[in-house]
Amino acid sequence: MPTKWQKSSYPGVRFREHPSRKHGVKKDRYFIISYRLDGKRKDESLGWWSKGWTAQKAHRELSEIQENQKKGSGPQTLAEKRNFKKDLEEAEQKRKKQENKNYQTFGDFFKKTYLPITSKHKKKYTVKNEKGLFNNWINSEIGHLPFNKIKPFNLEKIKKNMFDSGRAPRSVQYCFAVLRQVWNHARINDIVNEDCPTRKVRLPKIENQRVRFLTQEEAESLLKALKNKSKQVHDMALLSLHTGVRAGELYSLTWGVINLENGSALIRDAKGKPRHIYLTGETKKILESMYQRQASNEFVFKDRYERKIKFISKTFERTVKTLGLNDGVDDDRDKVLFHTLRHTFASWHVQNGTDLYTVKELLGHSTIQLTERYSHLRPDGLKKAARDFDKSIIKNNIVPIEKTDNG
Repeated sequence: MPTKWQKSSYPGVRFREHPSRKHGVKKDRYFIISYRLDGKRKDESLGWWSKGWTAQKAHRELSEIQENQKKGSGPQTLAEKRNFKKDLEEAEQKRKKQENKNYQTFGDFFKKTYLPITSKHKKKYTVKNEKGLFNNWINSEIGHLPFNKIKPFNLEKIKKNMFDSGRAPRSVQYCFAVLRQVWNHARINDIVNEDCPTRKVRLPKIENQRVRFLTQEEAESLLKALKNKSKQVHDMALLSLHTGVRAGELYSLTWGVINLENGSALIRDAKGKPRHIYLTGETKKILESMYQRQASNEFVFKDRYERKIKFISKTFERTVKTLGLNDGVDDDRDKVLFHTLRHTFASWHVQNGTDLYTVKELLGHSTIQLTERYSHLRPDGLKKAARDFDKSIIKNNIVPIEKTDNG
């Protein structure tokens, strides 16, 4: 049975003895303190003598609480004091944890956190490229620095090193895009709170839009030559030319997304949002000749090993060279590539009178600004709109009201 509470030599401190357990030669004692709070008596437990508590130590705790009550500040009860101490310890742990994060270097975060996460959803060649940029340009300048020590001038040095080594502006932009991605991951992980300093580094604008498109005669010659060399390359080229589909979208095209009955196909693995493409008579005929009740997840175009295609066959490049379509062309933006077929699709539509918004939807552009590169192909479009508006005014007898002397 529990023993009765006994008064100690210190006011407000009581104890009871353990019925059997001893501490030294005496029985172990359990201490409590008693005091008044808001006019009511309050008892709070402390602990056993064997665990370090004594009547004197208990009295110090009681005196501190009573002094706080007189001052009206600090913990007013033992429970509050314990919670206050716990909060302080948690705050200190949090501070130390944040301090450790603050001293984590860009290089450590890139290798131990960023790469393991992004490698799960990025393509292998993308991860390889990012590793290359880190090893060749980023690591030597900021790999050893904590995030809060990285300043714009550090990034200016990366930019300078790349340009001094003859790297193209596009490569520099790609490198800075990787820097931003790593920084944003660090923000998500509470490593850093500031904006990425790339925002304060001026990068050169890149004019890499391809405006080259094929004439009807060039397209006909190209398709005819391809057909004699490779039916598959010809069919892929014709699909791109007639629907505006990208090469990568052709690689991912499966029979399950093609509806031969209504002449359409769903492009799921699009660069932007999924979209439908609409087959012309020729493209529908080609797909109908290829279809043999394949599984819905089977690729329409496959490599020699019956696997998904990863690159356009060199046959296309060799055929373009044979036809001389790039003869005398020095600027890469003006050279005929497989992607030129998509530009040709868009250009022909605009020349044929299709409005830019419709072309935007057919191409799957995310913004109309991307489509506006083709607006120059209709130089008389605005003039025609003005003439049509003028004719409408005249036809409907809409004329301005002449002012009278009375206003």
